Amino acid sequence: MSDTAHAPATADHGAGHGAGHGGGGHAHTNYVKIWGILLALLVVSVLGPMLEIRVVTLITAFGIAVVKAYIVVKYFMHIGIEKKYVGYLLATMIALMVLMVGGISPDVLKHDGARWENVAAKKVVTEGQAKGADHGDAHGKTPEAAPAAH
Repeated sequence: MSDTAHAPATADHGAGHGAGHGGGGHAHTNYVKIWGILLALLVVSVLGPMLEIRVVTLITAFGIAVVKAYIVVKYFMHIGIEKKYVGYLLATMIALMVLMVGGISPDVLKHDGARWENVAAKKVVTEGQAKGADHGDAHGKTPEAAPAAH
């Protein structure tokens, strides 16, 4: 009994595959190739910041992230099928992101509040300002006159 139950599925798999997806056949996506592309983009996004060039770091961090997100959305999430909803979803997600950043920024950008104080952040800023003041005094002077702390 179990032999006859599986026979039609294996014998007619190729012909019935397109019919089960709305009648028309569609191109088969090569997921291994897409995985390879995503892996290569990951390697580039990891190696890019190691060059310590700000523009390259920004391009590899954000540019490649956008490309990878597009590939995932297109090939794995099948968003092309629901085109009319994509704009609404994108606008909603951007609005929520702006709302989140706007809500978090006042707390993150301050170093103290009603019942809290970020001592470590204040210390880092104070040390950075002190180094900046020391560094600013050395400009325009000969190397002999510059402070030995550099």
